[in-house]
Amino acid sequence: MLNKDEIKVLEEKIIVVLKNIFDPEIPVNIYDLGLIYESKVNEEGIVNVLMTLTSPNCPVAESMPAQVQEEISFLTGVTKVDLELTFEPPWDQEMITEEAKLELGLL
Repeated sequence: MLNKDEIKVLEEKIIVVLKNIFDPEIPVNIYDLGLIYESKVNEEGIVNVLMTLTSPNCPVAESMPAQVQEEISFLTGVTKVDLELTFEPPWDQEMITEEAKLELGLL
């Protein structure tokens, strides 16, 4: 069982992991692109991730969610990763962080 402090630390580590996974078509990590809608850890170390892709026809539609699951599962304290891929709401450029928009020349 994880306490609140351990959960918070684990959630921060998950963000670091997500910031190291990049969409192959866009030189920005999936977290700053806004592809991660939600990431939560419970007391049992189960991580629930709700994510999307830039489009349903994305060439990495199968591999990227699997990579996210695998990378998060390597973290100490994680017992299971439940990942749900959704397209509601659909992703758009407004979901990109300000920092990533600057990097992409969108601002």
